[in-house]
Amino acid sequence: MDNTDLSEKYTNMIVKTAKEFLEQISKTQYPIKLPVTMKAAFMVSPVGFSLDEQTASDNEYMQMDQQTNADVAIVQQMNLARKITDCGVPVVTFPGSEETPDAVFPNNAFATTHGNKYIIGAMLHENRQKETERKDIRMFFNDMLNYEKHHIERSKAVAELTGVLVPDRGRNIAFCGMTERVDDAGVQAMHDAFGLDLTFQFDLSEGEYHTNVVLACLAGRACMIHAGSFADPEVPQAIAEFYKDRTIFLTDEEKLAFAGNGITITENDLFLSETAYQALSSESKNKLRDWGFNIHHVQVSELEKAGGSLRCMVGEIF
Repeated sequence: MDNTDLSEKYTNMIVKTAKEFLEQISKTQYPIKLPVTMKAAFMVSPVGFSLDEQTASDNEYMQMDQQTNADVAIVQQMNLARKITDCGVPVVTFPGSEETPDAVFPNNAFATTHGNKYIIGAMLHENRQKETERKDIRMFFNDMLNYEKHHIERSKAVAELTGVLVPDRGRNIAFCGMTERVDDAGVQAMHDAFGLDLTFQFDLSEGEYHTNVVLACLAGRACMIHAGSFADPEVPQAIAEFYKDRTIFLTDEEKLAFAGNGITITENDLFLSETAYQALSSESKNKLRDWGFNIHHVQVSELEKAGGSLRCMVGEIF
C-alpha cells in the first residue's frame, strides 16, 4: 500500500490517548503537504481594552490586580502589526470596543483554514460570544474574500478555535487540550470545520485554559511545549516524539512568561512577546536559530495583563 492509500485510510480521526496517537503516526507519517503559514493576518485594535471579570473566572494568567492603559495597548498592538508587515505578511485591523474587552484576542472567535473557509467559534463567556456576532468581520470574510462560512453554534458546543486547538497547518493535524473552553462536541465540530486528517484530544492540567499557551507548533517542523501543563505526562512526550529532535521543553517560568504562545508568521520568522523572549533560555534560542528561525520579539506587556500574549493577538488568514 502506498502513502496515498494510507492517508486515505487513516483520514478524519480523533484520537484520545498517547498510545493511539503514536500508533497513528507510525502508520501514517503525516508529511507536510499544505502551506505551513498564513497568507495574511487579521487583528482587533485594543480600543476599549480592559480586564474582563467574566473570563478571569477560568483564566489564571490574568493580572486582575493591575491597571490597564488602553493607549499603551494600542501602541503595542500597532507595533506588532507593523513588524508582521515587515516580514511581508499583510495585516487587516478591525476596531475594538468597550463591549468586547477581550476582542484583542480574535483567534479564539474567528479562524480560517485551507480551501478558503472561515470558522466562527463558540465562546464560553457571554462577552466573548458578542465578538462572534460582529457583522464587519463576517462581511470581510463573506463578501470581500468570498470565503465559505462554517459556524459552530454555541447552543451545540463550546469551541474557542485556535486557543484550544493548536493546528499543524502543513500536516493538517491538530492538538486539542480539554478545559472549560472546549467540550467533546466542540472538538468534533472543529475537527470537521478545519477539515483535519487527525486531531489528538487530551486533558490539560487543572488551571490551564488554552492549549496555545502551553504548546506552539512552529511551521510544521518544530514545537515548544510545557510538559507540566498536561494531565497525562505521556501526552507531551508523544507530541515530542512526533517532532523528534526538534522539541523545546519549556520550564515553568518560561511557560508563565508566555514562551509557549509564539507563532510562526512565515516559514522562518518566529514571533514571541518580549516577556517570552527574555524568559527563554539562551540554549533554546540557539536551537531555534539553528533550526532556521529568525526570532522576532515584540513588547505586548499591556495586553498580557489580560491573560494572553502575542499569538492570541494574531488571527491567521489561509
